Amino acid sequence: MKMKFTMKKLGKAVLTAALVGVVAAVLAGCGKQSDSAAGGGDGQKKVVNVAFTNYYVPYDFVNDKGEPDGFEVAVMQEVAKKLPQYTWKFTPTSDDDLLIGVESGKYTIGTKGIWKTAAREKKYIFPKNYIGASVIGLVIRKADADKIHDMDSFAQYSGKLVPIAPQDARYMVIEDYNKDHPDKQIKLQSSEAFQIADAYSWVMEGRYDGYLEVELSYKNNIVKDDAPYHKFNDSLTYIRYKGIPTYPLFNKKEQKLADEVDQAIDELRKEGKIAELEQKYFGESLSNYITQ
Repeated sequence: MKMKFTMKKLGKAVLTAALVGVVAAVLAGCGKQSDSAAGGGDGQKKVVNVAFTNYYVPYDFVNDKGEPDGFEVAVMQEVAKKLPQYTWKFTPTSDDDLLIGVESGKYTIGTKGIWKTAAREKKYIFPKNYIGASVIGLVIRKADADKIHDMDSFAQYSGKLVPIAPQDARYMVIEDYNKDHPDKQIKLQSSEAFQIADAYSWVMEGRYDGYLEVELSYKNNIVKDDAPYHKFNDSLTYIRYKGIPTYPLFNKKEQKLADEVDQAIDELRKEGKIAELEQKYFGESLSNYITQ
């Protein structure tokens, strides 16, 4: 009888210990899951990781001190001040890593002078309010500057534009122009990728009469003394067309954060802070060129 009693007690003790172990493991697991799901349990703030391109001066870059810098970075740093409930981290990276990283959730937000397109809206959240603007225009021959002084006169002159890949956001710019100007059409042809030097050469040779390019790229490629195609500077010139709004990108699961950032951007614009930063980095307000 003693043996049976002892075995029963031992069995109960083992069962109790096992149950305690299971409950403890479940509770520990729940605790870890809660921390992860909350993005920082036990009073920890959620980390917002903002990826930015490390070379796109003056929009997004790393300065000589190794610090995040640029107009868009500065705007997002001001946004961070308005949202102290988060811990903000700024990570320099490449174009491809930024886009893939924001889509996958590696990064929370991305800034790289991005334009809104239908294809991008399928992958990312865009806030309602834009950060700034990217000016786009035409590269033409200086010899034609007396005949071509805006997009309308270019269309009337010939409308012969260097082809654009359909997936390129610039393609949409010309599509929209042609829709709004049925009597002044620009010849929009699709193309595969080509070297930018080819585009400049084709305009120089007269094969085409204009090349649609972001103004900053034109300055970096041709105007600067150390530009790779500075040799074209005496023969080509640039005509501004319009400003295209630029936005931060958000991971698809970050709608709440996107709404909060949206509100902060709106406040910064009303307060004049964004205009102040535009003057600092561009010497003018590029947003004034946006027509919506």
